[in-house]
Amino acid sequence: MKTSGNGKSAPLAAAPDDALPHHLGHRDRLRQRFLDAGDGALPDYELLELLLFRSIPQRDVKPLAKQLIQHFGSFAEVIGAPISRLTEVKGIGESVALDLKIVEAALKRTMKGQVAKKPVLSSWSSVIDYCRLAMAFAEREQFRILFLDKKNALIADEVQQTGTVDHTPVYPREVMRRALELSATALILVHNHPSGDPTPSGADMRMTRELVDIAKPLGIAIHDHIIVGRDGHASFKGLGLI
Repeated sequence: MKTSGNGKSAPLAAAPDDALPHHLGHRDRLRQRFLDAGDGALPDYELLELLLFRSIPQRDVKPLAKQLIQHFGSFAEVIGAPISRLTEVKGIGESVALDLKIVEAALKRTMKGQVAKKPVLSSWSSVIDYCRLAMAFAEREQFRILFLDKKNALIADEVQQTGTVDHTPVYPREVMRRALELSATALILVHNHPSGDPTPSGADMRMTRELVDIAKPLGIAIHDHIIVGRDGHASFKGLGLI
């Protein structure tokens, strides 16, 4: 501390901006870019940085964001990864992983709300987006059913079975029993391929035909069977398989 000629202490000069940690200025600039141009102006790793800012306030998170994208492949795959895999990445503890999973849950809730507000068949792109968000990056196969009423409004969205990395057991009579319990008149079947390739397998086609054959006498329509994966989706109806 310097003293003035009269013996009194002089106030310390403010630190210049370039004395501040570099990442603090970077955070301000990135936030401003987001405010000015929206998320479309940011690559995946910078959008992920914005999330990590709040979880890790005291250090530069750009290298970590880039590492996560490189490790998992995309922003969607990062937030879709289970906590156990996220915490395998150095620098990601359980609290940070939990913050990312909360973001994923909020996105799912938002997408599901959009699907539920109007007839499913008139908002097909929203249905596909929701199914991909909910299942495309899961590590095990899941078999999901959207149960619809006479107006094709969503009654229920339920995961019926969870299997292995390449197989999910499906019990057609249990599917129909649940549809009757809910007074559903139509179903959309959905499952994921953790391999990433959504191409229907022979087993997928046989199972779908069996469900269609059982549902028809009960007055229950199967509008589609959608397979989702990291590389896109496949629609049985679009492929002429239903």
